[in-house]
This record gives sequence, C-alpha cells and structure tokens, in this order.
Amino acid sequence: MARSTAHGVAPVIQLNQQGNDVLIPVKVIPGASRDRIVGELDGALKVSVSAAPEKGAANKALCSLIARTIGLRTSQVTVEAGRTSPRKTLRVRDVPVEQVRAILPSS
Repeated sequence: MARSTAHGVAPVIQLNQQGNDVLIPVKVIPGASRDRIVGELDGALKVSVSAAPEKGAANKALCSLIARTIGLRTSQVTVEAGRTSPRKTLRVRDVPVEQVRAILPSS
C-alpha cells in the first residue's frame, strides 16, 4: 500500500510474485560514481552502478548490488528482461516478497 504525502500518494515500486520468485522493475544508471539504490522512478527501482554498460558489466554489478542488499547469493538475482536497456526486470529467486520489499526506499 502506498504512503500518503502532502501531495497525494507516494509512488510504489511494483513487485510481482511469480511462484517462489519476485520480479522487480528496475531503471539502471550505468557509469555512476558508486553502486547504490537511488529510489523510485515511475514504478521502478532506480539503481546507479559504477560499471559501464558494456559486455554485461552493468547488469552484473546490478545483480550483485541487489543480491548483497537483500542478503542473497549473486546467482539468485538475474536479468529477466531488458538486458540491453536501462529499463529491466530482475528475477530474485527463492525469496519472499516481504524480504525484497524491505530494501525498497518507498516501502
């Protein structure tokens, strides 16, 4: 459920449960000064990574950051869709949606 703000309802990142997995919409900013979760942007988790968007380096950094933040193995986080796009869908394997929601800035 979205939080209320002075201007209405706070934006919410749209997580989807698919069996034992969670799908997370992500907007990635490659080539940043550091790896970090920035916030929410248009229903997606906005993440900056220092890796360049070349040869999958930014995707690898993204999956590693999310896995580390949630407390999972890197192999549990994969790019489901959008490998060559800044807008991606990540699949987080074998984790309850509540564990993923706990890392979100607008939860």
